[in-house]
Amino acid sequence: MEWRASHILVKERSLAEDLLKRIKQGVSFEALAREFSTCPSKSSGGDLGWFGPGKMVPAFESAIKGLSAGSLGGVVQTQFGYHIIKCTGKRD
Repeated sequence: MEWRASHILVKERSLAEDLLKRIKQGVSFEALAREFSTCPSKSSGGDLGWFGPGKMVPAFESAIKGLSAGSLGGVVQTQFGYHIIKCTGKRD
């Protein structure tokens, strides 16, 4: 199984929760990623491309496994900070 995901990475949980709320209200995920994310993927709207098992840290991988293509997850904490993860694709 492989996944394609986009994410927004920030240092504070409160900011991540606020951004997630804004996305659910219809604000563009990609626009918020470009403005707020601390990850280099921000320049591409948070797109991380395709990846397989073992390529992401365990908490991130666990979160993406539970999402269907096109869905948005909750706030996930890793050693890098707080992620808002959007699954943009799955393939076998």
